[in-house]
Amino acid sequence: MKAVRAGVRWMARTISIVLLVILGSTLLVRFAPGYLSDAREMDSRYAVVARSELSAERARSHSIPQMVLSEIRSSLHGDFGTSRQFDVPVLELIRPRLAVSGGLLLRGIGLAWLVALCAALISSAGRNPSLFWQTPATLLLAIPTAALATFCLLANSGGPVLVMALLLAARDFKFLNHALRRAWLEPHVLQARAQGVGPIRLLLGHLMPALAPQFEALASLSIVTALSALVPVEVIFNVPGIGELAWNAALNRDLPVLLAVMMLMAVTVTCSGMAVPRPADWESA
Repeated sequence: MKAVRAGVRWMARTISIVLLVILGSTLLVRFAPGYLSDAREMDSRYAVVARSELSAERARSHSIPQMVLSEIRSSLHGDFGTSRQFDVPVLELIRPRLAVSGGLLLRGIGLAWLVALCAALISSAGRNPSLFWQTPATLLLAIPTAALATFCLLANSGGPVLVMALLLAARDFKFLNHALRRAWLEPHVLQARAQGVGPIRLLLGHLMPALAPQFEALASLSIVTALSALVPVEVIFNVPGIGELAWNAALNRDLPVLLAVMMLMAVTVTCSGMAVPRPADWESA
């Protein structure tokens, strides 16, 4: 019965988030500067067609509730409507890009976890926090995603996976370093070290099980952080993924595509949040 109630609550929360995403994205796009303008108006060859399209768009966008209901109906059809920029079903644009963005996210998160865990194990094993490890993580957290990606591009060193991994590793390191410092002081860990247990056995048999609930929370945090960095990374490195599609949709007032991408990200964040244990679970663990 508890599982059913939890499932109903999750479904209600997901539907509410998706509806808020549709409403918020529609309002942002509709009232953005230049929504009812088109560069083709400056060209005599396309001016008549452009003005006709803008006039029809102005009539459709006169009522915000009507716009929202229209986008919801398009989403319920399964193909998320038709792209205004490419005049094809939105699903056809999203489907081939999912594998590109998914691969980038998985490789970036995997590399970030490896770097952050190794750095946190070395840093947390000392008696006091090490500035050698803390300083790079703090500096990376202070650098905007677009700035770091632009620097790597201009220096012709690294790529989208490296930028994603560095950004995630800096945040994950802070989390893991704090969790490991607490884990090193657990009684069973202290006893194992006193009995001369080897480092590999100590890590796999004592530290990792103690950190299991925190790893679930870290996975959710990594996914949310990676999604927030996806757009600037893909745009700057010209990666044909979901982030670049969303950027082009925003520039070209392609509301159906923008809403589909935003809903996809909202559902992903909501699903990843289900894996986060409650604080009471952490204490019991």
